[in-house]
Amino acid sequence: MYKLIILVESTADPSFSDNWPKFLHQAESIPGLRREATCRVNQVLFGDLPCALIHELYFDSYAALQFGLASVPGKEAGRLLQEMTRGRVRLLLADHTEDDLENIRKYRNEERDAKSQTGRA
Repeated sequence: MYKLIILVESTADPSFSDNWPKFLHQAESIPGLRREATCRVNQVLFGDLPCALIHELYFDSYAALQFGLASVPGKEAGRLLQEMTRGRVRLLLADHTEDDLENIRKYRNEERDAKSQTGRA
């Protein structure tokens, strides 16, 4: 899975609030979009990253992401994003994998069991 990560420096400009629903409508029309997530940043714990909002758009593959961003809704979403942030935005493309805690714990238990069996032999 691949995702477009949008880092918005500030949401304080009134035009941002006015255009955010329009942006979401366009982004949600991008072909190949599988899901999206929005995070409002409360605090940067370490480092120098001016960021008020993170928005992520998920696609099945890098090719699907490229195709979606090149589409009419993708281009319009990009235009709106640039307009409402006045260019104070960073865009990242990332290969995305995730695991749930239940599976992680299962792996840790299997690993612990294997070590204990090796110690007995």
